[in-house]
Amino acid sequence: MNFALTEEQAMIREAAETFLADACTSEAVRAAMDSAQGYDAQVWQSLAEELGWCGLAVPEVWGGLGLGAVEVMLVQEQAGYRLLCAPFFSSVCVATTVLAQCGDDAVREDLLPQLAAGQCRMSMALPSVAEGFLASEVSAQSDGECWLLSGTLARVPDAQDVDQLLVVARAGDELGLFVVEATALSFEMHTTWDSSRRFSQACLSAVPARRCDGADLAAQLAHCNALVSLYIAAEQLGGAQRCLDLTVAYVAERKQFGRPVGSFQAVKHRAAQMMIQIEAARSAVYGAAAVAAGQEAGLKLDVAAARALATEALQYCAGEAIQLHGGVGFTWEYDPQLFFKRGQASAHWLGNPQAQRAAIASALLD
Repeated sequence: MNFALTEEQAMIREAAETFLADACTSEAVRAAMDSAQGYDAQVWQSLAEELGWCGLAVPEVWGGLGLGAVEVMLVQEQAGYRLLCAPFFSSVCVATTVLAQCGDDAVREDLLPQLAAGQCRMSMALPSVAEGFLASEVSAQSDGECWLLSGTLARVPDAQDVDQLLVVARAGDELGLFVVEATALSFEMHTTWDSSRRFSQACLSAVPARRCDGADLAAQLAHCNALVSLYIAAEQLGGAQRCLDLTVAYVAERKQFGRPVGSFQAVKHRAAQMMIQIEAARSAVYGAAAVAAGQEAGLKLDVAAARALATEALQYCAGEAIQLHGGVGFTWEYDPQLFFKRGQASAHWLGNPQAQRAAIASALLD
């Protein structure tokens, strides 16, 4: 298996680094967090219209770039590095991925061109269990003319400014995929550890919905679980790397006893341990992305390993960044606390490290 990036993939990563370095400075991220929308609309417009990121993995026939998991992973890694405050994860990595993989031709022809152009935003609830989208608690009933959905979606990212919601619901003994207009829902915003990404609870009470699933939905959703979990791992990897970079820069300039604190052996060892955690996670994340791009067997296990390592890398590196920043590490004015909160929140999406390792053990031992 070749982990080396192609020339096109390297260009995408470089473009993501350059754009997000300018658009997502610490000051810009904090301003977006405090805004009514929770993100900078101009940044969203630029990444959609100028860079085409909304259509990265959308087939060209529906207006996208027709690329794959590696390209989305590369952008998502940089988004995690810069704490991108925009609905890229919810609309592109989650909803568009699921719709492109699981939707029927009619709804894909209708909605994917709009999503690829960034003209509409779609979100989807993130379950906390490793079964992911297969563990739906929403029910669907047909009244003969349309489908009606009832239930509660506990964690919907970026729900405050979406046009539509993609919902997995149980219709009797089978699963169905449905599109719901956001105006038909009531949302209650939840305060979480991560103030850089907003979550809401959506309540559905006989809400009209359009059914849009294609063939073999359960298998397709299981595949989407793996893809979305991979993109979460990429974001965590980027965040862990940023924590290391911030820490190295700080200890190089902070002086104690007449010398930079980074020159002390104990500090060097801790920074080196951060790097070890990051590189282990990077190998797992890039390897899982290569498996996904090649449509090879074993994706579920590779992604589970990547998620476990990336989750722990971000949590460890964010904690060490706070410690090595000394008395200012936990303060609002410095950024390590933002990454610590992101690490704590994202650890529970689609299964925590313990659940990921349990899935690996079950697959290998059963």
